Amino acid sequence: MFQRILIANRGEIALRVIRACKELGIETVAVFSEADRGAHYLELADEAYCIGGRPSSESYLMINRIISAAEIGNVQAIHPGYGFLAENAHFAEVCKSCDITFIGPTHEAMNKLGDKVSAKLIAKAAKVPLVPGSEGLITSEEEALRVAEEIGYPVLIKATAGGGGKGMRVAMNAISLQAGLKAAAVEAEKAFKNAGVYLEKYIDRPRHVEVQVIADHHGAVRHLWERDCTLQRRHQKLVEEAPAPTLPKEVRKELCEAAVRLVKSAGYTNAGTVEFIVDQSTNKFYFIEVNARIQVEHPVSELISGIDLIKSQIRVAAGEPLGFTQAQVPCNGCAMEARINAEDPENGFRGSPGTITKLRVPGGLGVRWDSHVYQGYTIPPNYDSMIGKLIVHKPTRDEAIACMRRALDEFVVEGVKTTIPLLRDLFADKAFQTSQIDTTYIERTWTPSKAAGQ
Repeated sequence: MFQRILIANRGEIALRVIRACKELGIETVAVFSEADRGAHYLELADEAYCIGGRPSSESYLMINRIISAAEIGNVQAIHPGYGFLAENAHFAEVCKSCDITFIGPTHEAMNKLGDKVSAKLIAKAAKVPLVPGSEGLITSEEEALRVAEEIGYPVLIKATAGGGGKGMRVAMNAISLQAGLKAAAVEAEKAFKNAGVYLEKYIDRPRHVEVQVIADHHGAVRHLWERDCTLQRRHQKLVEEAPAPTLPKEVRKELCEAAVRLVKSAGYTNAGTVEFIVDQSTNKFYFIEVNARIQVEHPVSELISGIDLIKSQIRVAAGEPLGFTQAQVPCNGCAMEARINAEDPENGFRGSPGTITKLRVPGGLGVRWDSHVYQGYTIPPNYDSMIGKLIVHKPTRDEAIACMRRALDEFVVEGVKTTIPLLRDLFADKAFQTSQIDTTYIERTWTPSKAAGQ
């Protein structure tokens, strides 16, 4: 087992890793930017080093500075968290060349699955269902028009790199396809330094369901069941739950087995998520991508399975076997996670950095709050707007919804705008309560006036 680990991240996930390491008896080294200087979670690390200025491009994305901190801190491994360098194959390769263990997949597996076109080819070989679309990257406008005619409009233009909805456009006809190709490529190049795009058939009003997997270096691959991440806005998840509420038992089995089959065929190790869309009219599922890292919503999988994913990541990276069979992974109750973002839903979800002047966090049986913020904390404008995750776990879905509604009513954040009013609306919504939703539900139905009186 490692003696010291560096966390190449910040905020809530850095705190999550520090806590897991403490329970494993591992010392931790934190890194921080000038924007995070003085953050309380840094005090819990055994050492902390400033690696640059407020922008992530001058700090958390600087591989050379992170490696220097790792060498000064005398660590054996680096945990990348999520975001920043978590899915950067070059960073994983640099860690290996410096004899530092990267707590995640190998750079080879990351290259295979991090590129969406390459991942689709692996999925096809593993007999995992794919959305009809182009065989590879679109190389010309003429090719795009031909593929679109073959699979039928509407079509989805998708960037081969990255995620979060960047480099993605829906085209309803040839004219919007031509315009969308250019816009998606420009956006993808700016966001990911990769302008490659491909086409998929657009599935109308699908659900977004993903499978949590973990694989060791001894050939064992296990799934921790599936999560439903359908409630989104602008392709960014707001609410996640496990298990998915609408999947028939036989479809759940097929979905999870397909995810395991895919990562096995790619030689994947450590934690990852295989994402699918589900056509609600047929319950057919289609592979869309692999997230080669731990994800924000991993706590809901932990709660239904009883397995600590961060500790499992560390043990796997240290060469230990998983130590449990698939039959030993339970699916107990229902877990839900609501992302609390410092955003103003009344004004187009504009970011709301600033100082939290009052904070009252909910509690009680089955309630978990994963966050690094506190009353008096100043949210910097430089990073993602999420300030924490409110998570509940109850025996049934109805009980989980009731618990979440109670917890959201208790929650008080003053000084900045948050998504709490929107979340109160969503958990009170009959369509959500009865699982009659899809990935476009918020954009189609929610209006700012709903939350105005909260």
